[in-house]
Amino acid sequence: MAEPATEEKKMIPDWTKLPEELLQIITHKMNCFDVVHARSVSTLWRSAFPYPASLLRSSYSLPTYPVEKDGLCSLHKIPLVLVIDESACEFFMGLVGRDESADYMEEVPSPLQCSLRVKMRKSDPTILMNVIGSQIVSLGHQYTMVCWDPKGLRTTYKNAAAILPLGGGEFVVLRIFSGTLFVLTSAKRKWVQLRGVPSFRCTALVTFRGRFYASFFYDKEILAIHPYSLVAVRLIPQNFTCEITYLIPAGDDELFLVKKNKPYNGPVTCTVSRLEGLGWAEVDDIGDRVLFLGEDHANVCFSANQLPDGCGMTGNSILFSAPPGDETYFCKYGPPEVPKENVVGEWRSSRESRVKFIDSHEAYAFRVEF
Repeated sequence: MAEPATEEKKMIPDWTKLPEELLQIITHKMNCFDVVHARSVSTLWRSAFPYPASLLRSSYSLPTYPVEKDGLCSLHKIPLVLVIDESACEFFMGLVGRDESADYMEEVPSPLQCSLRVKMRKSDPTILMNVIGSQIVSLGHQYTMVCWDPKGLRTTYKNAAAILPLGGGEFVVLRIFSGTLFVLTSAKRKWVQLRGVPSFRCTALVTFRGRFYASFFYDKEILAIHPYSLVAVRLIPQNFTCEITYLIPAGDDELFLVKKNKPYNGPVTCTVSRLEGLGWAEVDDIGDRVLFLGEDHANVCFSANQLPDGCGMTGNSILFSAPPGDETYFCKYGPPEVPKENVVGEWRSSRESRVKFIDSHEAYAFRVEF
């Protein structure tokens, strides 16, 4: 015969029976990754907490170019996260979603664990990463454009497009194609080459404070493009004597320009500038920020204050990605490694922490050693 329930057990409320409106208020007060952790407790908790809207992908169906066919091109806005395993000082940076066929990181529906389904190289099998003891930091979103040709061949372009709203549900898209910029508005749904910009080697395209910003390598120019008029304004040029330039928005606070110098002899150095009006001002301090500069324009900025203490990554630093197996160092501002005339300080490799990249193909995985 079953044992009668005690008075104490009768007093335990079933919080999952709370009104849905109240559960939504509780969820909105939580960090989106706290919600993911909560959903991993049990099937009951999973059903009570909806999947965070901020981690859902949004997509736009667009015509292809130059053969314009609807339904054969789509632009995806995908959340980007940084997962930190504090115990091993390991970091994993990748995209998040719920479609296994296209995601690099995905919530696993198994209860009683908090895992992400991870795919590194395209040829590698999908693996599970248990993140129950890890800290997860949101890095915003990145855009991926997926196109199919008439024969069904799929091509993916990472960070080669950007979108801005125009109000009333309308939007404008810029994309890098054949080295220059093409534009499409939701009203006309037709790709046309953007006028007033160089015709070759566009290397970066970002949005910042309601404007598009694009850099062109051979013309040594950076342009600001208004989303309504589509007029391109040339910013006051920097001294472009380097091989690689990066544009990195820090939210709506700052837009940084990093120029990586690769001399024939001597250490790699870089210069950092921030946008001021229509020009650039060199800086030697970016505060608590960390700038991560990767391939395929995968450049992000985040605050070191979001990271756990003792993880090996600190603010006012820059990290350039490297091939798997390679070792590199954070760039910090300090006295030149090799004395230079009239140079008091520069951004250069710091030997405080060594970074070993485990992978850098479909996503980034690296370990900080110090």
